[in-house]
Amino acid sequence: MAIRVKAFVLVLLLVVAAGAQSGVDVSQAREIFGEIDGILKDLHDITGFRIKHRVPAEIITRDKVKEFLEQRMKEATSPEEIRVEELTLKKFGLVPQDFDLAKNTVDLLTEQAAAFYDFHRKRMFITDWTPSATREPALVHELGHALADQNVNLEKFIKQGQKSDDGSMARLAVMEGQASWLMAEYLARKAGQSLATSPALLDTMAHSIESGASEFPVFESEPLYLRETLTFPYSQGLLFQNAVYERMKQKAFEEVFRRPPVSTQQILHPDTYFSGLQPARPVLPQLADAHGYKRIADGTVGELDNAILLEQYAGREERKAVSPHWRGGAYALMEHRSPERVVLLYAVEWDDAAFATRYFKLYRQVLEKKWKQMTVESESATTLAGAGDGGHFLVQLTGNVVTSLEGAENPVAPVR
Repeated sequence: MAIRVKAFVLVLLLVVAAGAQSGVDVSQAREIFGEIDGILKDLHDITGFRIKHRVPAEIITRDKVKEFLEQRMKEATSPEEIRVEELTLKKFGLVPQDFDLAKNTVDLLTEQAAAFYDFHRKRMFITDWTPSATREPALVHELGHALADQNVNLEKFIKQGQKSDDGSMARLAVMEGQASWLMAEYLARKAGQSLATSPALLDTMAHSIESGASEFPVFESEPLYLRETLTFPYSQGLLFQNAVYERMKQKAFEEVFRRPPVSTQQILHPDTYFSGLQPARPVLPQLADAHGYKRIADGTVGELDNAILLEQYAGREERKAVSPHWRGGAYALMEHRSPERVVLLYAVEWDDAAFATRYFKLYRQVLEKKWKQMTVESESATTLAGAGDGGHFLVQLTGNVVTSLEGAENPVAPVR
Protein backbone atom coordinates (compact mmCIF):
# COMPACT_ATOMS: atom_id res chain seq x y z
CA MET A 1 0.00 0.00 0.00
CA ALA A 2 1.07 3.62 0.23
CA ILE A 3 3.95 3.13 2.62
CA ARG A 4 6.62 4.47 0.32
CA VAL A 5 6.85 8.02 1.70
CA LYS A 6 9.23 6.83 4.38
CA ALA A 7 11.41 5.26 1.72
CA PHE A 8 11.15 8.45 -0.36
CA VAL A 9 12.48 10.52 2.53
CA LEU A 10 15.60 8.32 2.46
CA VAL A 11 16.67 9.24 5.96
CA LEU A 12 16.64 6.96 8.97
CA LEU A 13 15.27 8.40 12.17
CA LEU A 14 15.28 7.15 15.72
CA VAL A 15 12.09 7.16 17.76
CA VAL A 16 12.92 8.07 21.36
CA ALA A 17 11.00 8.61 24.56
CA ALA A 18 10.20 12.19 25.50
CA GLY A 19 12.40 13.88 28.07
CA ALA A 20 13.59 17.23 29.26
CA GLN A 21 15.04 19.19 26.38
CA SER A 22 18.35 20.97 26.58
CA GLY A 23 20.60 22.56 24.03
CA VAL A 24 23.99 21.09 23.16
CA ASP A 25 26.93 23.44 23.63
CA VAL A 26 30.35 23.16 21.99
CA SER A 27 31.98 21.24 24.83
CA GLN A 28 29.12 18.73 24.90
CA ALA A 29 29.35 18.29 21.15
CA ARG A 30 33.05 17.50 21.42
CA GLU A 31 32.31 14.98 24.15
CA ILE A 32 29.57 13.33 22.05
CA PHE A 33 31.71 13.10 18.94
CA GLY A 34 34.62 11.78 20.98
CA GLU A 35 32.56 8.67 21.76
CA ILE A 36 32.03 7.70 18.11
CA ASP A 37 35.20 5.69 17.47
CA GLY A 38 34.81 3.67 20.67
CA ILE A 39 31.18 2.85 19.94
CA LEU A 40 32.03 1.82 16.38
CA LYS A 41 34.67 -0.56 17.70
CA ASP A 42 32.14 -2.15 20.06
CA LEU A 43 29.60 -2.50 17.26
CA HIS A 44 32.25 -4.10 15.07
CA ASP A 45 32.86 -6.66 17.81
CA ILE A 46 29.16 -7.49 17.97
CA THR A 47 28.41 -7.61 14.23
CA GLY A 48 31.69 -8.50 12.57
CA PHE A 49 31.14 -5.61 10.13
CA ARG A 50 34.39 -3.91 9.10
CA ILE A 51 35.05 -0.29 10.01
CA LYS A 52 36.19 1.17 6.71
CA HIS A 53 36.36 4.85 7.61
CA ARG A 54 35.38 7.36 10.28
CA VAL A 55 31.81 8.66 10.41
CA PRO A 56 31.45 12.46 10.03
CA ALA A 57 28.97 13.94 12.51
CA GLU A 58 27.45 17.28 13.36
CA ILE A 59 24.84 18.90 15.61
CA ILE A 60 21.67 20.06 13.85
CA THR A 61 18.84 22.39 14.94
CA ARG A 62 15.11 21.67 14.68
CA ASP A 63 14.68 24.19 11.87
CA LYS A 64 17.53 22.57 9.95
CA VAL A 65 16.02 19.10 10.45
CA LYS A 66 12.72 20.26 8.97
CA GLU A 67 14.53 21.98 6.11
CA PHE A 68 16.57 18.83 5.50
CA LEU A 69 13.47 16.62 5.39
CA GLU A 70 11.59 18.95 3.08
CA GLN A 71 14.55 19.07 0.72
CA ARG A 72 15.00 15.30 0.78
CA MET A 73 11.30 14.85 0.05
CA LYS A 74 11.66 17.06 -3.02
CA GLU A 75 14.75 15.19 -4.19
CA ALA A 76 13.35 11.73 -3.67
CA THR A 77 9.81 12.09 -4.98
CA SER A 78 7.62 14.31 -7.15
CA PRO A 79 4.44 16.19 -6.17
CA GLU A 80 2.49 13.76 -8.37
CA GLU A 81 3.86 10.75 -6.51
CA ILE A 82 2.93 12.31 -3.19
CA ARG A 83 -0.56 13.10 -4.54
CA VAL A 84 -1.07 9.49 -5.57
CA GLU A 85 0.23 8.16 -2.25
CA GLU A 86 -2.14 10.46 -0.39
CA LEU A 87 -5.04 9.51 -2.66
CA THR A 88 -4.40 5.81 -2.05
CA LEU A 89 -4.52 6.23 1.71
CA LYS A 90 -7.76 8.20 1.40
CA LYS A 91 -9.41 5.62 -0.87
CA PHE A 92 -8.66 2.89 1.67
CA GLY A 93 -10.00 5.12 4.44
CA LEU A 94 -6.71 5.14 6.34
CA VAL A 95 -6.48 8.95 6.55
CA PRO A 96 -9.11 11.72 6.50
CA GLN A 97 -10.11 13.27 3.19
CA ASP A 98 -8.49 16.60 4.12
CA PHE A 99 -5.19 14.96 5.15
CA ASP A 100 -1.95 16.57 3.89
CA LEU A 101 0.50 13.66 3.63
CA ALA A 102 3.68 15.59 2.80
CA LYS A 103 3.23 18.15 5.59
CA ASN A 104 2.22 15.58 8.19
CA THR A 105 5.14 13.31 7.32
CA VAL A 106 7.70 16.10 7.71
CA ASP A 107 6.11 17.38 10.93
CA LEU A 108 5.99 13.88 12.39
CA LEU A 109 9.56 12.96 11.53
CA THR A 110 10.86 16.34 12.73
CA GLU A 111 9.22 15.81 16.10
CA GLN A 112 10.49 12.24 16.46
CA ALA A 113 14.10 12.82 15.46
CA ALA A 114 16.82 12.51 18.08
CA ALA A 115 19.59 11.66 15.66
CA PHE A 116 19.78 10.37 12.12
CA TYR A 117 22.21 8.98 9.62
CA ASP A 118 21.95 10.34 6.09
CA PHE A 119 23.10 7.42 3.96
CA HIS A 120 23.09 9.59 0.87
CA ARG A 121 25.73 11.98 2.27
CA LYS A 122 27.30 9.36 4.60
CA ARG A 123 26.98 11.71 7.55
CA MET A 124 25.41 11.46 11.00
CA PHE A 125 23.41 14.22 12.68
CA ILE A 126 22.46 14.67 16.32
CA THR A 127 19.68 17.10 17.11
CA ASP A 128 20.53 19.92 19.49
CA TRP A 129 17.38 19.24 21.54
CA THR A 130 18.14 15.57 22.21
CA PRO A 131 17.85 14.94 25.98
CA SER A 132 21.17 13.94 27.49
CA ALA A 133 19.69 10.68 28.80
CA THR A 134 18.83 9.51 25.28
CA ARG A 135 21.91 10.89 23.52
CA GLU A 136 24.04 7.75 23.89
CA PRO A 137 21.31 5.32 22.72
CA ALA A 138 20.59 7.61 19.76
CA LEU A 139 24.29 7.72 18.90
CA VAL A 140 24.63 3.92 19.06
CA HIS A 141 21.52 3.43 16.91
CA GLU A 142 22.71 5.74 14.15
CA LEU A 143 26.25 4.40 14.24
CA GLY A 144 24.69 0.98 13.73
CA HIS A 145 23.30 2.36 10.47
CA ALA A 146 26.63 3.92 9.53
CA LEU A 147 28.55 0.69 10.10
CA ALA A 148 26.02 -1.35 8.14
CA ASP A 149 26.18 1.22 5.34
CA GLN A 150 29.96 0.82 5.08
CA ASN A 151 29.47 -2.91 4.49
CA VAL A 152 26.13 -3.11 2.66
CA ASN A 153 25.26 0.25 1.00
CA LEU A 154 21.91 1.10 2.56
CA GLU A 155 20.79 3.46 -0.20
CA LYS A 156 21.10 0.68 -2.76
CA PHE A 157 19.47 -1.79 -0.38
CA ILE A 158 16.32 0.28 0.11
CA LYS A 159 16.01 1.21 -3.56
CA GLN A 160 16.15 -2.45 -4.58
CA GLY A 161 13.01 -3.09 -2.55
CA GLN A 162 10.83 -0.37 -4.04
CA LYS A 163 9.16 -2.71 -6.52
CA SER A 164 6.98 -3.89 -3.63
CA ASP A 165 5.40 -1.52 -1.10
CA ASP A 166 5.21 -4.27 1.51
CA GLY A 167 8.73 -5.40 0.64
CA SER A 168 10.00 -1.84 1.13
CA MET A 169 8.56 -1.77 4.63
CA ALA A 170 10.17 -5.13 5.37
CA ARG A 171 13.56 -3.75 4.30
CA LEU A 172 13.08 -0.69 6.49
CA ALA A 173 12.40 -3.08 9.35
CA VAL A 174 15.69 -4.84 8.60
CA MET A 175 17.64 -1.57 8.82
CA GLU A 176 15.84 -0.05 11.79
CA GLY A 177 15.41 -3.35 13.57
CA GLN A 178 19.09 -4.16 13.38
CA ALA A 179 20.12 -0.70 14.60
CA SER A 180 17.57 -0.94 17.45
CA TRP A 181 18.84 -4.41 18.40
CA LEU A 182 22.42 -3.18 18.43
CA MET A 183 21.46 -0.24 20.60
CA ALA A 184 19.75 -2.56 23.09
CA GLU A 185 22.62 -5.07 23.07
CA TYR A 186 25.25 -2.36 23.45
CA LEU A 187 23.51 -0.91 26.51
CA ALA A 188 22.88 -4.39 27.93
CA ARG A 189 26.58 -5.30 27.65
CA LYS A 190 27.55 -2.10 29.44
CA ALA A 191 25.40 -3.37 32.32
CA GLY A 192 27.00 -6.80 32.19
CA GLN A 193 24.03 -8.43 30.44
CA SER A 194 23.02 -9.52 26.95
CA LEU A 195 19.78 -9.89 25.02
CA ALA A 196 20.77 -13.51 24.47
CA THR A 197 20.54 -14.25 28.18
CA SER A 198 17.95 -11.63 29.21
CA PRO A 199 14.89 -11.99 26.94
CA ALA A 200 12.91 -9.65 29.20
CA LEU A 201 15.19 -6.81 28.06
CA LEU A 202 14.13 -7.46 24.48
CA ASP A 203 10.43 -7.17 25.26
CA THR A 204 11.04 -4.07 27.35
CA MET A 205 12.93 -2.41 24.50
CA ALA A 206 10.27 -3.23 21.90
CA HIS A 207 7.53 -1.95 24.19
CA SER A 208 9.43 1.25 25.02
CA ILE A 209 9.74 2.10 21.32
CA GLU A 210 5.98 1.84 20.82
CA SER A 211 4.96 3.53 24.07
CA GLY A 212 7.69 6.18 23.99
CA ALA A 213 6.61 7.56 20.64
CA SER A 214 3.09 8.10 21.98
CA GLU A 215 4.34 10.81 24.33
CA PHE A 216 4.77 13.24 21.44
CA PRO A 217 1.77 15.48 20.57
CA VAL A 218 2.19 15.41 16.77
CA PHE A 219 2.55 11.62 16.82
CA GLU A 220 -0.53 11.22 19.01
CA SER A 221 -2.65 13.30 16.62
CA GLU A 222 -1.68 11.32 13.51
CA PRO A 223 -3.91 8.61 11.98
CA LEU A 224 -3.28 5.06 13.19
CA TYR A 225 -1.69 4.12 9.85
CA LEU A 226 1.11 6.70 10.09
CA ARG A 227 1.74 5.95 13.75
CA GLU A 228 2.04 2.22 13.17
CA THR A 229 4.13 2.40 10.01
CA LEU A 230 6.54 4.74 11.80
CA THR A 231 7.12 2.50 14.83
CA PHE A 232 6.83 -0.90 13.09
CA PRO A 233 10.36 -0.96 11.59
CA TYR A 234 11.86 -0.28 15.02
CA SER A 235 9.78 -2.44 17.36
CA GLN A 236 8.94 -5.40 15.12
CA GLY A 237 12.24 -5.09 13.25
CA LEU A 238 14.02 -5.42 16.60
CA LEU A 239 12.19 -8.68 17.38
CA PHE A 240 12.84 -9.99 13.86
CA GLN A 241 16.58 -9.27 14.10
CA ASN A 242 16.69 -11.07 17.42
CA ALA A 243 14.96 -14.13 15.96
CA VAL A 244 17.55 -14.32 13.16
CA TYR A 245 20.38 -13.73 15.62
CA GLU A 246 19.19 -16.61 17.81
CA ARG A 247 19.56 -18.94 14.81
CA MET A 248 22.67 -17.56 13.15
CA LYS A 249 24.52 -15.52 15.78
CA GLN A 250 26.98 -13.04 14.23
CA LYS A 251 26.18 -14.16 10.67
CA ALA A 252 22.66 -12.80 11.18
CA PHE A 253 23.73 -9.18 10.68
CA GLU A 254 24.90 -9.74 7.13
CA GLU A 255 22.29 -12.40 6.31
CA VAL A 256 19.27 -10.09 6.68
CA PHE A 257 20.82 -7.79 4.06
CA ARG A 258 22.03 -10.59 1.81
CA ARG A 259 18.65 -12.34 1.92
CA PRO A 260 16.15 -9.70 3.02
CA PRO A 261 12.57 -10.51 4.04
CA VAL A 262 10.07 -9.95 1.24
CA SER A 263 7.02 -8.99 3.27
CA THR A 264 5.87 -7.59 6.58
CA GLN A 265 4.50 -11.07 7.24
CA GLN A 266 8.07 -12.36 7.37
CA ILE A 267 8.96 -9.61 9.85
CA LEU A 268 5.96 -10.34 12.06
CA HIS A 269 6.37 -14.12 11.81
CA PRO A 270 10.07 -14.97 11.40
CA ASP A 271 9.24 -18.64 10.80
CA THR A 272 7.86 -17.60 7.40
CA TYR A 273 11.19 -15.90 6.67
CA PHE A 274 13.15 -19.04 7.54
CA SER A 275 10.81 -21.23 5.47
CA GLY A 276 10.93 -18.84 2.51
CA LEU A 277 7.14 -18.42 2.31
CA GLN A 278 6.36 -16.05 -0.55
CA PRO A 279 3.27 -13.81 -0.63
CA ALA A 280 0.42 -14.91 -2.87
CA ARG A 281 -0.56 -12.64 -5.75
CA PRO A 282 -4.37 -12.45 -5.92
CA VAL A 283 -5.91 -11.19 -9.16
CA LEU A 284 -7.47 -7.74 -9.01
CA PRO A 285 -11.07 -7.12 -10.08
CA GLN A 286 -11.49 -5.47 -13.46
CA LEU A 287 -13.27 -2.24 -14.33
CA ALA A 288 -15.72 -3.21 -17.12
CA ASP A 289 -15.48 0.09 -18.98
CA ALA A 290 -11.95 1.45 -18.54
CA HIS A 291 -12.17 3.90 -21.44
CA GLY A 292 -10.65 7.24 -20.39
CA TYR A 293 -9.11 5.79 -17.24
CA LYS A 294 -5.40 5.73 -16.43
CA ARG A 295 -3.81 3.39 -13.90
CA ILE A 296 -1.97 5.83 -11.61
CA ALA A 297 -0.87 3.38 -8.91
CA ASP A 298 -0.56 -0.28 -8.13
CA GLY A 299 1.20 -2.23 -5.45
CA THR A 300 1.00 -4.70 -2.62
CA VAL A 301 -1.18 -4.68 0.47
CA GLY A 302 0.74 -6.51 3.17
CA GLU A 303 -0.21 -8.16 6.43
CA LEU A 304 0.67 -4.97 8.29
CA ASP A 305 -1.59 -2.88 6.02
CA ASN A 306 -4.52 -5.24 6.49
CA ALA A 307 -3.88 -5.45 10.23
CA ILE A 308 -4.08 -1.67 10.59
CA LEU A 309 -7.21 -1.50 8.41
CA LEU A 310 -8.87 -4.16 10.58
CA GLU A 311 -7.97 -2.44 13.84
CA GLN A 312 -9.17 0.93 12.64
CA TYR A 313 -12.58 -0.31 11.49
CA ALA A 314 -13.24 -3.62 13.28
CA GLY A 315 -11.20 -3.43 16.46
CA ARG A 316 -7.97 -4.83 17.86
CA GLU A 317 -9.39 -8.27 18.64
CA GLU A 318 -10.39 -8.85 15.03
CA ARG A 319 -6.97 -7.65 13.95
CA LYS A 320 -5.24 -10.16 16.20
CA ALA A 321 -7.51 -13.00 15.13
CA VAL A 322 -7.64 -12.43 11.37
CA SER A 323 -4.54 -10.61 10.10
CA PRO A 324 -2.03 -13.47 10.78
CA HIS A 325 -3.96 -15.51 8.20
CA TRP A 326 -3.07 -13.05 5.40
CA ARG A 327 -1.46 -14.69 2.36
CA GLY A 328 -1.19 -11.87 -0.14
CA GLY A 329 -2.74 -8.59 -1.23
CA ALA A 330 -2.73 -6.13 -4.12
CA TYR A 331 -4.33 -2.86 -5.15
CA ALA A 332 -4.53 -0.44 -8.07
CA LEU A 333 -5.96 3.03 -8.60
CA MET A 334 -7.66 3.98 -11.85
CA GLU A 335 -8.22 7.69 -12.46
CA HIS A 336 -10.49 9.49 -14.91
CA ARG A 337 -9.62 13.19 -15.09
CA SER A 338 -12.69 14.51 -16.90
CA PRO A 339 -15.06 14.01 -15.25
CA GLU A 340 -12.96 13.42 -12.12
CA ARG A 341 -13.27 9.91 -10.75
CA VAL A 342 -10.93 7.49 -8.96
CA VAL A 343 -11.62 3.77 -8.75
CA LEU A 344 -9.93 1.50 -6.21
CA LEU A 345 -9.26 -2.11 -7.19
CA TYR A 346 -8.34 -4.32 -4.23
CA ALA A 347 -7.76 -8.04 -3.66
CA VAL A 348 -6.61 -9.97 -0.60
CA GLU A 349 -6.02 -13.70 -0.20
CA TRP A 350 -6.27 -15.65 3.07
CA ASP A 351 -4.83 -19.00 4.09
CA ASP A 352 -8.22 -20.48 4.83
CA ALA A 353 -11.71 -20.07 3.32
CA ALA A 354 -13.19 -19.52 6.79
CA PHE A 355 -10.97 -16.49 7.38
CA ALA A 356 -11.71 -15.17 3.90
CA THR A 357 -15.41 -15.37 4.76
CA ARG A 358 -14.80 -13.63 8.05
CA TYR A 359 -12.86 -10.85 6.33
CA PHE A 360 -15.58 -10.50 3.68
CA LYS A 361 -18.06 -9.75 6.47
CA LEU A 362 -15.65 -7.44 8.25
CA TYR A 363 -14.95 -5.49 5.08
CA ARG A 364 -18.63 -4.54 5.02
CA GLN A 365 -17.94 -2.75 8.34
CA VAL A 366 -14.94 -1.03 6.77
CA LEU A 367 -17.09 0.39 3.98
CA GLU A 368 -19.89 1.45 6.34
CA LYS A 369 -17.50 3.31 8.61
CA LYS A 370 -15.10 4.89 6.13
CA TRP A 371 -17.90 6.40 4.03
CA LYS A 372 -20.41 9.04 5.08
CA GLN A 373 -23.11 7.35 3.00
CA MET A 374 -23.54 3.74 1.90
CA THR A 375 -26.47 2.17 0.09
CA VAL A 376 -26.61 -1.63 -0.33
CA GLU A 377 -28.31 -2.62 -3.57
CA SER A 378 -27.73 -6.38 -3.40
CA GLU A 379 -26.21 -8.73 -0.85
CA SER A 380 -25.56 -12.45 -0.54
CA ALA A 381 -23.13 -14.79 1.19
CA THR A 382 -20.49 -14.00 -1.44
CA THR A 383 -21.35 -10.58 -2.88
CA LEU A 384 -22.05 -7.07 -1.63
CA ALA A 385 -22.96 -4.34 -4.11
CA GLY A 386 -24.18 -0.79 -3.83
CA ALA A 387 -23.10 2.83 -3.79
CA GLY A 388 -20.94 4.82 -1.40
CA ASP A 389 -18.89 7.97 -1.32
CA GLY A 390 -17.41 8.43 -4.77
CA GLY A 391 -19.46 5.88 -6.70
CA HIS A 392 -20.64 2.31 -6.96
CA PHE A 393 -18.89 -0.67 -5.37
CA LEU A 394 -18.80 -4.46 -5.56
CA VAL A 395 -17.20 -6.72 -2.95
CA GLN A 396 -16.90 -10.43 -3.75
CA LEU A 397 -15.80 -13.58 -1.95
CA THR A 398 -14.33 -16.30 -4.14
CA GLY A 399 -12.77 -19.19 -2.27
CA ASN A 400 -9.91 -17.74 -0.21
CA VAL A 401 -9.93 -14.35 -1.96
CA VAL A 402 -11.88 -11.17 -1.22
CA THR A 403 -11.98 -8.50 -3.94
CA SER A 404 -13.41 -5.00 -3.93
CA LEU A 405 -14.03 -2.50 -6.71
CA GLU A 406 -14.93 0.95 -5.35
CA GLY A 407 -15.81 4.23 -7.05
CA ALA A 408 -17.31 3.09 -10.37
CA GLU A 409 -19.58 5.44 -12.27
CA ASN A 410 -22.25 2.79 -12.85
CA PRO A 411 -23.49 -0.23 -10.87
CA VAL A 412 -21.01 -3.10 -11.04
CA ALA A 413 -22.25 -6.55 -12.04
CA PRO A 414 -20.91 -9.54 -10.05
CA VAL A 415 -18.37 -11.74 -11.83
CA ARG A 416 -19.65 -15.32 -11.97
